[in-house]
Amino acid sequence: MPQTVAIIDFAETKVAVMEHRGDPRLIENSVRRFIEWRRKNHLPPSFSATFNILYDDPAEVSPDKYRIGLCAAVDCEINDPEYDIVSGTIPAGRCAVLRHIGVEETLGKSIWQLCAKWLPLSGEKRSDFPIFLQRVRFFPEVPVTEAVTDIFLPIL
Repeated sequence: MPQTVAIIDFAETKVAVMEHRGDPRLIENSVRRFIEWRRKNHLPPSFSATFNILYDDPAEVSPDKYRIGLCAAVDCEINDPEYDIVSGTIPAGRCAVLRHIGVEETLGKSIWQLCAKWLPLSGEKRSDFPIFLQRVRFFPEVPVTEAVTDIFLPIL
């Protein structure tokens, strides 16, 4: 069943960013370290929104060139070299948003629907900032089949 795409004005959001670089199959190692850092700094997802910045499409780059940002919303500057965490910003701007409900394995299909199906028919143009995700509800708080991820496509 096709989901509805909404156009919103996204507010600038400061984030703490850990970049995973390399094979996407190894991202769980980075996720574990990111969760460890969040726990150490008292930034649970219930308090600090969780984002991913999709710098690269794993289908379009070699595994050694793949990059994704694991992010937590923060209200101060962050620099933690022990965990390779730095400050970043998701800029304010218009975004097309599509809600994905379900397992991670079908997330790519929802992203494709937004970028390859909706965007060409919408009359909108992509901005330069990469697609990003907000993890609204996720395992282990909910079963993997009930995970909720909002996909943000920055537009002009």
